[in-house]
Amino acid sequence: MSLRTYFRFFAHAQMLPALESGEETLVGGQAVMEGVMMRAPHSYCVAVRRANGQIATQEMLLARMSEQYPVYRWPVFRGVGILYQALKLGIKALRFSANIALEDQAPEQAKGQTSEQAKEPPKWAMAASMLFPLAFFIFLYKFVPLFVVTKLERFYPELANRLLFNTADGVLRILIFLGFLLLVSSWKDMRRVWEYHGAEHKVVFNFESGQPVTVENAQRFTTFHPRCGTSFLLVVMVVSMIVYALVPVDGFAAKFAARIVLLPVIAGLSYELIRFASKRQGSVLALLTAPGLWLQRITTKPPADDQTVVAIRALEGAMALEEKQGGQLVIA
Repeated sequence: MSLRTYFRFFAHAQMLPALESGEETLVGGQAVMEGVMMRAPHSYCVAVRRANGQIATQEMLLARMSEQYPVYRWPVFRGVGILYQALKLGIKALRFSANIALEDQAPEQAKGQTSEQAKEPPKWAMAASMLFPLAFFIFLYKFVPLFVVTKLERFYPELANRLLFNTADGVLRILIFLGFLLLVSSWKDMRRVWEYHGAEHKVVFNFESGQPVTVENAQRFTTFHPRCGTSFLLVVMVVSMIVYALVPVDGFAAKFAARIVLLPVIAGLSYELIRFASKRQGSVLALLTAPGLWLQRITTKPPADDQTVVAIRALEGAMALEEKQGGQLVIA
């Protein structure tokens, strides 16, 4: 993998939670490198624009986590299962788009490979692709804030109060996230990702409206969508402050271990809050998604028509598979 493509892949992998919208009963999607992944309850399709202008696709049938494992039908647990599957599919879609980019950069290297070999990475590579961004996420958003606030406690004894400590820890975590977001946004390649992210949102809005899904119709909609992963990440950071403050542990090692162990719990609780808020747009809890909508001014940009075409192609591929197996779609 070329250095540029690797850094694009790594930066994009770190942004997956902000780009992915995961919900079993809804149509949603994610931006990838020069393309879009769209998913329905039982299918997904990735569409990527090649350097020659053609669109490469990868389609696959899916099984709901709640259909495979009944425990994921329960509150909190369902959020963990859905988000795990969403991130797993996100990495798979991102790997596909990265492979397309490599093929376009050095087509001679792809000679002798079957289409499946070129598009489907080995299982160990998929595992590494998921573990490395996760390790970096834990280091950047769990270890660093905890380490800094622990050091600050020596100079500000009032931080010994568990509530104040975790509030400071949470505020620092949000500042790191915003700083990282602004940093990657200054990269020209990431602007292309934000544009495809905007195309994904517009096409999903178009589909949810019941109007025919066309470039002209999609471009009328906003790029700010309440089910975007950007909203989810901010809710996670706020919920984590509350949860950590309720955990009676002291000492750096114990606090750090708790932050890792409680990741699924916080993710599940955050999912339930956003799910509840999305169904009650006029409620106080709906305000939880407001900061995420503001941040989408960074993570989404108005797409060009050709980018919207790619998003529509991804949606059409997912919908075609869904219809073949008689899947039921619920419009938000």
